[in-house]
Amino acid sequence: MAKQGAAGSGGGASRRRRARVTLHEVAQEAGTSRSTASRALGGHGYVAGHIKERVRQAADRLGYVPDVSARTLKGRSSKVIGLLVSDLRNQFYAQLAAGVEQTLSDAGYQVVLVDDHGSEERAADGARAFVAMRADGVLLAPVGRTATELLAEHGTPVVEVDRRSGVRGCDAVAIDSENGARDAVEHLLGLGHREIAAVVDETEWATGKDRVKGYRAALRHAGVPYARRRVLDLGLRGRDSAAGDELPALLDANPGTTAVFAANNVVAELVWQELNRRGLTVPGDCSVVSFDDETWMRMVEPQLTAVRQPVFEMGSRAAALLLERLRRGGGRAETLILQPELVVRGSTSRPPQRG
Repeated sequence: MAKQGAAGSGGGASRRRRARVTLHEVAQEAGTSRSTASRALGGHGYVAGHIKERVRQAADRLGYVPDVSARTLKGRSSKVIGLLVSDLRNQFYAQLAAGVEQTLSDAGYQVVLVDDHGSEERAADGARAFVAMRADGVLLAPVGRTATELLAEHGTPVVEVDRRSGVRGCDAVAIDSENGARDAVEHLLGLGHREIAAVVDETEWATGKDRVKGYRAALRHAGVPYARRRVLDLGLRGRDSAAGDELPALLDANPGTTAVFAANNVVAELVWQELNRRGLTVPGDCSVVSFDDETWMRMVEPQLTAVRQPVFEMGSRAAALLLERLRRGGGRAETLILQPELVVRGSTSRPPQRG
């Protein structure tokens, strides 16, 4: 009796898994052949517009979902692209992902996003997942060589964005970090600053190295000696620990500092907070310039002078480069270098007069 009651209430039936709708059923619903339905939904081969719409409407009514694994086993595209980023809390990566998604969506691809939280091990796990799902290609901002090497070994096309691992055969899109950093520091030097500290989140990758190179090149060109004690490398620990001891120690060791060059938006936020904690005014006591121009920098008072990166464009160009790689197959790896722009606002001025 109890069993009958459950059946009568529909409880067992409502929990029963729904059978997967087949392409054959979609074709029957739309009144077409299976091959026509396949072409209409897969975007390959010609199908008249009104028939394509009829098939898509039938698929929607039935709740049809393509079997990606079956399609890939037949040697066709999975229409899936992997995107591996380092920290979605950082607006840089959110903008990057938006540029990637728009370009790939317009081309009929789905983007699967993985945040590795700056961990090389998690990045490798993400790469393995992309291989397992037979992703057509992967875009990533590497935190190590492991993920890129793993993908390359499995023949998965890779485009590295922002950072470059040096793994052979990978396309890349990056910013001219050296030139952008040099412009930022030359702006400070032009205002009369000579004791300029630099805070970077890492110097192992070309991105961080190039920003330090730009800092040093600007000092050298102005005839200002480079002092290692004025440079703080946080080693990718920025958001988690830099506000603790390292940044205060840098400023304590260099009491004459009149300006700070922050090598990305996360570091700039830490510098801004530490100066406020000390009761120092910006730019009255200390000027600040950031590499990265994020929304919050236009919401504080004064607004921050910043090196603006074309982040959305970087994502879009990286996606386009990957699509081109998928279209043409082999050939030499290509690297695109985009130029940043210095935007001068209220956080920089002439250094304070000290008696």
